[in-house]
Amino acid sequence: MNEKTIDTRQHILNVGYQLVVTKGFTSVGLSQLLSAAEVPKGSFYHYFKSKEQFGEALIHSYFHHYLQRVAQVLKNEQGTGFEQLNEYFKLWIKVENGTCNANKCLVVKLSAEVSDLSEPMREALKQGADSVVGLIANTIERGIKDGSIAHCDSHVTAQTLYNLWLGASLLNKLSHDLSGLQQALTTTQTLLIPK
Repeated sequence: MNEKTIDTRQHILNVGYQLVVTKGFTSVGLSQLLSAAEVPKGSFYHYFKSKEQFGEALIHSYFHHYLQRVAQVLKNEQGTGFEQLNEYFKLWIKVENGTCNANKCLVVKLSAEVSDLSEPMREALKQGADSVVGLIANTIERGIKDGSIAHCDSHVTAQTLYNLWLGASLLNKLSHDLSGLQQALTTTQTLLIPK
């Protein structure tokens, strides 16, 4: 793809992201997306064969950028494994309270909505979530090695923490209250700190 093609495709994904996290995937019509992106219908079908393929690409794009940001925190050479994870989850709270709250998280927004409607989108969400869990598990392993995290099954603990935080984010969306996320941070610290 040439640069203009990549830019137009990414522009459609960026505009689509803003619409989908606000209204949901099924509520966003193709005409609304095209109007907001200011691109003709033919341009959409040049990049995406269907709305479902657009949704799958949207999820992949979201996780591509999200995983880069997570890796900056969790693969940082500074600090212990525990300090890196603690920083990641504190940033989760900060982001939830800021510009990328639960209304902006595609995992929270789309998991229940599209998982029964689209197998490719469900699989894209699962792959992205599995990648996040993998980064958390690797950081737990580093923390076990440096003594800052209690001995545990790193993958099971990472999955448990991710489940905890997604659940807290979903409830935060309902309550508009950060207390559940603060409780998730306390629980995370309790699980990870060696006794």
